[in-house]
Order: sequence, then C-alpha cells, then structure tokens
Amino acid sequence: MHDLAPLARFGGLVASDLRDVTSDPAALDSTGFWAVAADFEGRLVCARFGDVRPEPVPVPVPGAWRGPAPDDWTSSLDRAAYTAGVRRIREHIAAGEVYQANLCRVLSAPLPDPAAADVDALTALLARDNPAPYAGTIRLPAHGVEIATASPELFLRRDGRVVESGPIKGTGRTADDLLEKDHAENVMIVDLVRNDLGRVCATGSVTVPELCTVEEHPGLVHLVSTVRGELARRAGWPELLAAAFPPGSVTGAPKSSALKIIEALETAPRGPYCGGIGWVDAERGTGELAVGIRTFWIDRTTPAGAVLRFGTGAGITWGSDPEREWDETELKASRLLAVASGAYEASGRTA
Repeated sequence: MHDLAPLARFGGLVASDLRDVTSDPAALDSTGFWAVAADFEGRLVCARFGDVRPEPVPVPVPGAWRGPAPDDWTSSLDRAAYTAGVRRIREHIAAGEVYQANLCRVLSAPLPDPAAADVDALTALLARDNPAPYAGTIRLPAHGVEIATASPELFLRRDGRVVESGPIKGTGRTADDLLEKDHAENVMIVDLVRNDLGRVCATGSVTVPELCTVEEHPGLVHLVSTVRGELARRAGWPELLAAAFPPGSVTGAPKSSALKIIEALETAPRGPYCGGIGWVDAERGTGELAVGIRTFWIDRTTPAGAVLRFGTGAGITWGSDPEREWDETELKASRLLAVASGAYEASGRTA
C-alpha cells in the first residue's frame, strides 16, 4: 500500500520518521539509526529514521493481512529443474571447481488485494506462528522495499570493533535427521566465513567460539556455528560488507566459483532473499544484520500487479541426494507459506 508510512521493526524496537535514504554503506558509520536491506545481487538501501522506540510486535488483527491462496504459489525452479541443478552442482564438485554451492528457488504468488498489503501485518502473523531471533520488517514502498523476515540466521553483528557471524548449515526435522554431510557442510562454510572476516579483522583475532551447535526452530532444527573477530583499525561497515557479502552460508565455497554456478542455474533474482536485512545504530557503534532467509517481500513491479515472493534453498555437496535436497527446500518453505496464505491458522496449527 503506497500511502503506508515508512517503518522498520527489529528486536523489540520500532523506527519511524524517515529522514534519509542512501545506497552508501559509509552512512552506517555516521550518525543515527538505520534500517538496512541488501539484495543478494548487491543493491543496498539504508534508511535513517528519526524516531526509535521500544514496542512489541503487534498482535495479529484478523483480516489485516490478506495473503495469496495456498495453491497460487509458483516456483522459479520446479522439482525436475531443481533436482537437475543438484546433479549439475555435483558434476562441478567432481570436476574440482567447487566444494559446496547453494541452490535456491524463488516462490511467487499474486496478492489478492495489493493496495491493502502491509508487510508489517504479515510480520505480526509470523511473530505469532513462526517466531525467529532475527525477525523484522522494513517498509519503504516509495523505495521498492517491503520486507517481512523470520530469519533464524545472523549474518553480521557488530558491537564497537567486535564482529560476529552465525552461519547455519544443516537442516532437519529433528536432530536425528542431521547427517555427517550436514556437519561437513557447516565446517566448510565456517572456514569460508573465517576467511571473509579475516580480510577485515586484526590478524589472529578471528576465532570460532561455537562449532555445529544444534539449534531448534519452529518445525525444524539447524546446525549453527559462531565466528568472531575484531575489526582492523581503519575498517568500518563499507569494508566489512565488501569482505563478507553475499553471506557465505547461502553462496558456497569457494565463493567466487559458487556465485558463477548460482548465476548459471538459477532462473530468478534472489532479491532480499539471501541478502542482508537488519539495523545499525551508528551512534552506539552497534548493528545486527540477518541473512535474508525465511523472508517475504512484495514486488510491485510486475505486469500482473503486486506479487508476494519467498525464497528457499539448500546447500549442495558431493554427498547430496537430489530428491532429499528438494525435500529440504519444501520443509523450509511449507510452514511459512501456510502462515502467509492464512492456511496455517485456518488448519488450527497455531503452535
């Protein structure tokens, strides 16, 4: 809805009174509170807000969010194309070009009432039915940014000179589902994130305080690691983003090779999905950006009118089974699509 006021909501805070919008990451080292949305393809929108206050996510109002019909979702890659992509990545691995690559697909569905579509109302539903540690909203319709995320994954946290990343690799319904392949994949990506942070951190400061911790989320479990370092003296947000973006856990290793493979196999831009979404408080030298997974966004640029999009994917290694990887993308999407379509509440599953 284009007359909705600009807003951002993260971690119990709500920001309003939009003052400035820029694509320059150096602004994040200036002053003020910023909402940050970085598309996977590199588009960056930083929005400075004048009023930031504590406010819980609102309780869902019946009828405030009208989502797509459950059967209206289409995928940029169908099952046959996705499993073929997994087999192709295994060929690249066999040829020694890459160790791991993330293969993603974008799901889209038309919104029944585009003028009334408010991502903040969707955020309220997600907070109730799929709570997540890095959940949030960025609503900037005039700048083409309308995002509701239920991300479980930390891309970058900054507190002064200390930076931290929390890559997720390995997903199952329960901890018993996690395979040796999941652990190997996590360790590979931890090495990649260590290298990324090492490019902008003081020599010897990068550590891995946690490796392959099992973390429970609604409907599934993840393997999560923590990588920490201390920024080198002259490094700030521009250098940190340049070194770490796009996030290693949603690209692959080596990152440059994985990005080429992704570009060749995926048929739709990822947009905010797999990018970075969050906030920076330049006054306090703090910030928290999530990896843009479990994320919905409204695209109003399509000929069909407003479309709701959502991305899902899986990390592919030599040990990947194509059908199992497809099933993982379905597992990651099913609960959230049901919430956005109103089918989750309608089925009585409000756990």
